[in-house]
Amino acid sequence: MKQGGIAAWNIAPLFKGLGLASMVIVFFCNSYYIMILVWGLFYLVHSLTDTLPWATCGHAWNTEQCAELFHLELCRNGSSNASAGTGPFNLSCADLASKRSPVIEFWENKVLRLSGDLSEPGEMNWQMILCLVTTWVVVYFCIWKGVKSTGKIVYFTALFPYVVLILLLVHGVTLPGALGGIVYYLKPDWSKLAEAQVWIDAGTQIFFSYAIGLGALTALGSYNRFHNNCYRDAYILAVINSSTSFFAGFVVFSVLGFMASEQGVDISKVAESGPGLAFIAYPKAVTLMPLSPLWATLFFFMLLVLGLDSQVQQGDRYGEGMGWHVPAEPRSLPQFVGVEGFITGILDLFPQPGAGSLRRELTAAVCCVVCCLIDLSMVTQGGMYVFQLFDNYSASGITLLWQAFWECVVIAWVYGADRFMDDVARMIGYRPLPFMKWCWAVVTPLVCVGIFVFHVVNYKPLTYNKTYVYPWWGDAIGWVLALSSMLCIPCTVLYKLLRCKGSLREVRAVWRGPSRLRPQPISAIL
Repeated sequence: MKQGGIAAWNIAPLFKGLGLASMVIVFFCNSYYIMILVWGLFYLVHSLTDTLPWATCGHAWNTEQCAELFHLELCRNGSSNASAGTGPFNLSCADLASKRSPVIEFWENKVLRLSGDLSEPGEMNWQMILCLVTTWVVVYFCIWKGVKSTGKIVYFTALFPYVVLILLLVHGVTLPGALGGIVYYLKPDWSKLAEAQVWIDAGTQIFFSYAIGLGALTALGSYNRFHNNCYRDAYILAVINSSTSFFAGFVVFSVLGFMASEQGVDISKVAESGPGLAFIAYPKAVTLMPLSPLWATLFFFMLLVLGLDSQVQQGDRYGEGMGWHVPAEPRSLPQFVGVEGFITGILDLFPQPGAGSLRRELTAAVCCVVCCLIDLSMVTQGGMYVFQLFDNYSASGITLLWQAFWECVVIAWVYGADRFMDDVARMIGYRPLPFMKWCWAVVTPLVCVGIFVFHVVNYKPLTYNKTYVYPWWGDAIGWVLALSSMLCIPCTVLYKLLRCKGSLREVRAVWRGPSRLRPQPISAIL
């Protein structure tokens, strides 16, 4: 259709709320997910030193419990002399077990400056504000005009992360305790399948990592040639994406296994889940390598590259192979996919073909400024609690399952699965396997409904690091974030039905719009 995440749902006008819901989700995602890049930039700046600040104790943010070397083998052998901090002193085994790694203290006390409660926002971190503004400025100028990348640069940005991960893995598996970490990673705990949160986390991982339901893939696909083999690309995306995630797990858990062995605790107690896992395990890994500041710089540069990687195409999104001849304003293919998907959807919602590039620049600027203002709540001492609210409610879990369910229902049962198969065949030259149709019509909706109901029935208040339980009003804010996108779909259906005149049979055309892949007069399309 050569349309963004909103206009693409003209195939079923009654359910255009799906596009609005995806825009709400991707807006929230843009608002909070950039904090990963902000933290990465903060670590990158602090990597440009002779000694990594998270490798040693003795800094202003360290506590008395900080220990660089644990020497548990001495404790096990009955010796009471162990080295902790910067010098040796007598420690009992109990005292040694309560010590904390400088990597964890750097994350919690220096980066997050974590307060004790969601109701205690505390002070803003001016260093994090500077990183936040810098990151949004970079994102804006990437989307504003675009950066024309040569083929060699694209090869570098695509392969460089794998080189860094392989080198980290090669070194990680040689560490004592690494095998235990890998076994912990691969050995399943079948009892966890009875927990609703496990299924929600699994669904979130797949839907979020593939950007399903966010409208971003729709925006990117609108730049493709009409006969691009999107069917093949879907398989390639799934295989490469999940394979990379699986491979990266070996890197993380080899280091976590070493840290657990070093501290004499269970792996599950080394670091909390979520972003803290990456900002504890990977920084710890680079401290164990020769020339650690260099490796830390490469790793966090890789993290920024993954977020800001660019490949620009200019040109007409419309008309090719479709018999349409509508002038399109020039677009740049995204650097930060979520922001691009949101801007593309907004511009397609209010099309002005002759407006030129200024309209796009202003829209991008407003989007970046609004998101940056929201992010200020996440650079306070209570910012991690706010971040986790957004992460667990606004753009993951139940919201994506709800969105995916209705997308499948509308495509398979409203627009028609066979009709959609014909449209894909018209593009790629052959019909996809019948298995795909059954996935759209039956399998995916049932899986989404099952996990959704399972989560609602077994709902538990949100927690941070398995210790802090969010207050009731914190969970209420989270549900407001979730419902702000979920209600877009039924509210839009109700609004359109109430506005239509005549009987339900007379307005049946609202349910199924004409196929947009057949050449039609422009008046019919509009």
